[in-house]
Amino acid sequence: MKNETLELAKALIARKSVTPADEGCQQLLIDRLAPLGFKPEVMAHGDVTNLWIRHGTARPLVVLAGHTDVVPSGPVEKWHSDPFAPTIREGKLYGRGAADMKTAIAAFVTAAERFVRDHPAHPGSVALLITSDEEGPAVDGTVRVVEELKRRGETIDYCIVGEPSSSQVFGDTIKNGRRGTLTGKLAVEGIQGHVAYPHRAKNPVHLAAPAIAELVATEWDKGNAHFPPTTFQVSNIHAGTGAQNIIPGQVRIDFNFRFSTESTPEGLQARVKQILDRHGLDYGLEWILGGKPFLTKRGRLVDTLTSVVKQVSGVTPEINCTGGTSDGRFIIDICPQVVEFGPVNRSIHKVNEAVALEEIEPLAEVYRRSLEGLLL
Repeated sequence: MKNETLELAKALIARKSVTPADEGCQQLLIDRLAPLGFKPEVMAHGDVTNLWIRHGTARPLVVLAGHTDVVPSGPVEKWHSDPFAPTIREGKLYGRGAADMKTAIAAFVTAAERFVRDHPAHPGSVALLITSDEEGPAVDGTVRVVEELKRRGETIDYCIVGEPSSSQVFGDTIKNGRRGTLTGKLAVEGIQGHVAYPHRAKNPVHLAAPAIAELVATEWDKGNAHFPPTTFQVSNIHAGTGAQNIIPGQVRIDFNFRFSTESTPEGLQARVKQILDRHGLDYGLEWILGGKPFLTKRGRLVDTLTSVVKQVSGVTPEINCTGGTSDGRFIIDICPQVVEFGPVNRSIHKVNEAVALEEIEPLAEVYRRSLEGLLL
């Protein structure tokens, strides 16, 4: 028997949609769903292609959300097969995007097809929200679609994001929230000079070091039942000209907060400023808010998906908020209940990315049954 989800996943992987390119992936989805009565809208912004495709006009509205863009393959010579030539071996489907997240996109489509065929007059609506700007800056992707839906006064009742949430085995994890991300770009000024005459210079690395040490040692919050404590990490430091005998005139330090719902971006920014000012630094600081934390408490969506995952996989999923960010941080703005569920994430962004063949049809079945549980 032909595995429709597998075949569609292979067709998507074969398209080299390195962010922000879509390379025709979304047209494949339109070609499959439009004949069943789904109404597509393509929302292009710059180099980014977004697809909003909906079946029905009534509430409640259930959305399956994801991205067709992938990260670069990395060194091709280290792959055991061409990253953009879907290959089956050892019970797995290999290719860039196999786990993150073209298999989930394929499962969305076959689940939606089967649901609509079985229930052509279903109550409520089903929609897919697909972007090609999740792995990149994420400024022209899902956030733009959300802005447009908000402008129209449209809201979403339930959303399943197809990110690879499973940790060790398929079905072991559902993510019901994510931490926020806040990046700081700090430039501390000094006076450049010769290392043999330090009294004629001011080394900004030395000046900044005690402040950075205090930032590292600070407890920002204690977290809560859903989130671990907020963390501070330095990601990049650059100073100097490359010469060994010059005291630098400036040091640039990039750092990031992954923050829980116990902290706010404004509160973190204020506390950082207090520490830097206390150390008397001459500095400039630029902030980039990558996304606020979001949390979906137990309710119909979490309970429905938990029950379905257990039925299909035989595994009782853990509900947690671990990991990085996802486009759920944008969708939560117009949807009170957002969760993430997808295949095992062990190989994402790595060489030889793969998804187990035995996960592919069960994933589509989880999405199909979830649509039934939420709409029927």
